[in-house]
Amino acid sequence: MTELGRAATAHAIDVPGADGATLTLSWGAATDVGRRRDHNEDSYIVGAPFFVVADGMGGHLAGDRASDAVVRRLEQATESDFSSRQAIQRALLLATADIERAAGGNAIGAGTTVTGIALVASHGQPAALVFNVGDSRTYRIEDGVLRRVTVDHSVVQEMVDAGLLRAEDAERHPDSNVITRAVGFGEPPEPDWWTLPLRAGDRYIVCSDGLTKELGDGGIGRIAAREPSAQGLAERLVGDAVVAGGRDNVTVVVVQVDDAPDDGDVEDTLPRH
Repeated sequence: MTELGRAATAHAIDVPGADGATLTLSWGAATDVGRRRDHNEDSYIVGAPFFVVADGMGGHLAGDRASDAVVRRLEQATESDFSSRQAIQRALLLATADIERAAGGNAIGAGTTVTGIALVASHGQPAALVFNVGDSRTYRIEDGVLRRVTVDHSVVQEMVDAGLLRAEDAERHPDSNVITRAVGFGEPPEPDWWTLPLRAGDRYIVCSDGLTKELGDGGIGRIAAREPSAQGLAERLVGDAVVAGGRDNVTVVVVQVDDAPDDGDVEDTLPRH
């Protein structure tokens, strides 16, 4: 388990090309090994430009090394408070090579999910570049309504999409832990991408599946409505997931947009289902 960065409140960031305008964010993070695992294979990084969770998989300690490789490569890719899709893709490719070396002779290999947001800016407008590989998730809360941004790369999600399984039954399906994409396992990473405008009042929740499998979207939304601070929400979500069963490692990153420049023409690429 690797934890990079620390909680921050009302952190002001100068937006390039915005004539002195600033983006103000608060963020927090929490993690727990849970009740059934003997070590924590999740890792996270918090601090502009990256707010990311990785959930490792593999043999003894291999998953830990895989998630560590991803967040450390993102940390090394940090050159300013804003990043780019190209920088993220390059970091994930480098992490893939790191994971192959770390896996060594492990017969099942090693890999990790990764999801989260990177701060990006174009023509003076800041935005959240959401990316995802695997079944960890990123949510956005807009006008008090929680909505999932990412789409799981998993067998059960494919079954839901094909109409073979109800979404509410997916978490209890015996194949709920089988994912179809990861960073590692000798394969090039294939992230999905979304660009969302950063608007004052919005919140983002980034988490491993140890949270979603215990609380579900409804439980996450209800808790978020009662907890106003970023760090407080991260700690509350992790704590409630452990109380609810704690069957897996649980990691949560929360980002709040305290203030932002007018979003102008930033296009929201989140599909409207």
